Amino acid sequence: MKKIIIIGYGPAGVSAAIYLKRVGINPLVIGKDLGALQGYSDLVENFYGTGKPISGTELIENGIQQAKGLGIEVISESVISLKQEDDHFVVLTTNNRYEAKSVLLATGKTRQTLNIPGFVKYRGKGISMCAICDGYFYRKKKIAIVGCGPYMLHELDYLSKIAKDITIFTNGNPLDASVSQPVIHDKIVKFSGDSKIQHIETKNNRYEVDGVFIALGIPSSVEFASQLGVIVEKNNLVVDENYQTNIDGLFAAGDIIGGKLQIAKAVYDGMLVADSIYNYLNKK
Repeated sequence: MKKIIIIGYGPAGVSAAIYLKRVGINPLVIGKDLGALQGYSDLVENFYGTGKPISGTELIENGIQQAKGLGIEVISESVISLKQEDDHFVVLTTNNRYEAKSVLLATGKTRQTLNIPGFVKYRGKGISMCAICDGYFYRKKKIAIVGCGPYMLHELDYLSKIAKDITIFTNGNPLDASVSQPVIHDKIVKFSGDSKIQHIETKNNRYEVDGVFIALGIPSSVEFASQLGVIVEKNNLVVDENYQTNIDGLFAAGDIIGGKLQIAKAVYDGMLVADSIYNYLNKK
């Protein structure tokens, strides 16, 4: 079992890993492929020590290589679930299961959604981003789940325990898995209804639904935190002065806790949260 798993290898996560390594704690850092990172392609011209403009992606890659050079274990896997078991955390990726005494969420705020008419209107009114959070309200009802990858399959596994009438909508993408539920491959053109969602409309048909669960790409820190009951305000994870959430041993840093969305601030968060994690683990 690891002492600390850091989810996200951007500036906050890697900075925390480097500081933890220097005080004798070996973290495991998990992040998705650099090619999948969004929002880091712009040139960075105001970060100390770069000398000349550098792309955000290159800056992040330099940080990852620095961490690896210090002997920090960094792996590229997509995390699809975070849960608690007894006195530790379990991190599930598309390939593996990891256990740790503490976890730092530093994935940023990027979250893939849908640019489809009705999505914004019915989000929270029948459209949900978290099966574990809201699935209970749709027991024995007609459910749709939108997605096609490992995260969708993980959410489907949970939903299938509480409802039998589930339809998968891949929104035009291939589904490389064998499932027992009906699969609709058509592109979704509209979500419709009255005060709550009632239909998914595709290019070729219209389907009645009571609830829709979006499971595209991989979940963000907000989705991970929501699964555990972390307090979220204005799409930011709420942390105390030690960067700890209301869940003992679960920390958060970087863009996901709000404030200025700047690399310098994320690095600063990483330094401070590393100190808090060190103190937390030493008390255990």
